[in-house]
Amino acid sequence: MVTVDLNADLGESFGRWTLGDDEALLRIVTSANVACGFHAGDPATLVRTCALAAEHGVTVGAQVGYRDLAGFGRRFIEMSPDDLYADVVYQIGALNAIARSQGTSVKYVKPHGALYNAVVHHRVQAEAVIDAVTDVDPTLPILGLPGSALLELAEEAGTPCVREVFADRGYTDEGTLVPRGTRGALVHDPAEIAQRATRMVIEGVVESIDGRQVALDADSVCLHGDSPTAVEAAHAVRTALQGAGVSLSAFA
Repeated sequence: MVTVDLNADLGESFGRWTLGDDEALLRIVTSANVACGFHAGDPATLVRTCALAAEHGVTVGAQVGYRDLAGFGRRFIEMSPDDLYADVVYQIGALNAIARSQGTSVKYVKPHGALYNAVVHHRVQAEAVIDAVTDVDPTLPILGLPGSALLELAEEAGTPCVREVFADRGYTDEGTLVPRGTRGALVHDPAEIAQRATRMVIEGVVESIDGRQVALDADSVCLHGDSPTAVEAAHAVRTALQGAGVSLSAFA
């Protein structure tokens, strides 16, 4: 039987600003990429998210990003490897302290937003992220895009790697994500998202925005928690995968 992880970006509310329905999604997903306060999330939000994850048996991962609350971490920042290393260590440590206070712990690390896309090609920043993760805990897996510099360098360093696909994002012919703000960057229809997720997991293929069949390997399927149809899409994906005989289980 094929087994895959289903993850979502959570813990991104801030103060009086609520983003997404974390509690509903935590009843569906198997792993939660929890913000660490740099791109989104305040301490009280992170406590609530980790407590809910523990209650529902969902694995917690640290979603580390650029220090960019105003831009939601979706703007590239050119920074020194030493500064990026320190920021990633800081975020993992902060979230792990919160998670442990709620009866769970950080079990993996995933870059967020612009940092995620940067380390697909930016080898210096990818190395800084890997160094930070391995210096905190060399057993922590790193989630990344298949074929990225991040996963290539992490594998060389002996760091556990998890290949992630996005059912609600458009892909280029090269297997990278279509930049936000560009035609075809986002998929909104829950039925289409579920169909894409099933094909990614079962066939290892996604159709690019230009119609090419792009091969990819999927250990984990990501759904964005901030989209208007996030909960409906998550339900549809879970139902479709299980209907296709796929077992859903966290990788860590």
